Amino acid sequence: MTRLSVNLNKIALLRNSRNLGIPSVTRAANIALDAGAAGITVHPRPDSRHIRLSDVHELAALLADRPDAEFNIEGNPFEGLVDIARKVRPHQCTLVPDDPGAFTSDHGWDVKHDGARLRPVIAELKSLGTRVSMFMDPLPEAMPRLSESEDPTSWKKTWQIFIPGKISSGISPTFASSSVRHPENPG
Repeated sequence: MTRLSVNLNKIALLRNSRNLGIPSVTRAANIALDAGAAGITVHPRPDSRHIRLSDVHELAALLADRPDAEFNIEGNPFEGLVDIARKVRPHQCTLVPDDPGAFTSDHGWDVKHDGARLRPVIAELKSLGTRVSMFMDPLPEAMPRLSESEDPTSWKKTWQIFIPGKISSGISPTFASSSVRHPENPG
């Protein structure tokens, strides 16, 4: 079943463009969760252009009082994401290969190139009890590479595939998480 996690980055971007502290990121999270959202997603970038580290901690505290709500933190695992995950223990980390100065996330992981350096990151996040998902390009040839790890079954059980420009995708039942399916591919 597809579950909605509301991304609060634009709320924070709007707040940061004013010196008034509004709109409130935590208030927006409460509104989304009260309206039925299953979780909250944030992408704290190194330049704090939208979500700030203080927001992450405030949202973690808020979500601690809502045990049914999930916390997903997106980001580049080589730019501080793992340090944040160690401190707040989110339910999920979505690994995004964006450069620190990138305007937006515009491409997915090249598993052939980055797989070896991602494996220890994934292992550490899993040891924290955090589910891992990946930001991937919609390239059919990239999907088999997900299974080219030392333990292919761990990739299949661990990774969800997120495609830029789509909500989420179950490209293939072999590689997609059973908890998330794109409406065009219910398989």
